[in-house]
Amino acid sequence: MLGKRWAIRQKICMQLETTLIPEVLILTPARFGDARGWFSETFNAARFAEAGLGMDWVQDNHSMSATAGTLRGLHYQRPPHAQDKLVRCTRGAIFDVAVDVRRGSPTYGKWIGVDLTPDNGKQLFVPKGCLHGFVTRLADTEVQYKCSDLYAPDCDGGVRWNDPTLAIDWGVAAPVLSAKDQGAPLFAGWESPFEWSGS
Repeated sequence: MLGKRWAIRQKICMQLETTLIPEVLILTPARFGDARGWFSETFNAARFAEAGLGMDWVQDNHSMSATAGTLRGLHYQRPPHAQDKLVRCTRGAIFDVAVDVRRGSPTYGKWIGVDLTPDNGKQLFVPKGCLHGFVTRLADTEVQYKCSDLYAPDCDGGVRWNDPTLAIDWGVAAPVLSAKDQGAPLFAGWESPFEWSGS
């Protein structure tokens, strides 16, 4: 997946980690500091393209959750407006989750979770075909993420956050939820609109 030039540059500009779901990536930009503070390049189109992540980002979203234990998810946008996402936390802290729901995938129904904070600088790349959600660990948490397609209400969907089949360990028993997320369908009775395209 990584080109030779990217492998060299990433040592300087971006650390890239694979996960249990190979297409879900953890990206940690390098920080360059001095007495004033630090600078970090959080996105570079050319370098992302070299890494095989050359999608066009068309929408940036920014959310603020006032209460610790606020859970948003599990969300997806079905084709033809499926979205890749690049998620980071710019204030507070979140536990960010991606679930593979591509029919036929070797990791179908598996999930990964990553702590994202302003201090660790980590970003989570969530590809099309994955559910996405996060829970806030601190009050007044802000999350920013890029999307590769515009929001399309008619393609919007979700799966229940506490589904027993997925068994995600959110670290919170009674999260703050929207009515929509509370009423999302269970995984066992839900038909995924995504299909795995192979390795």
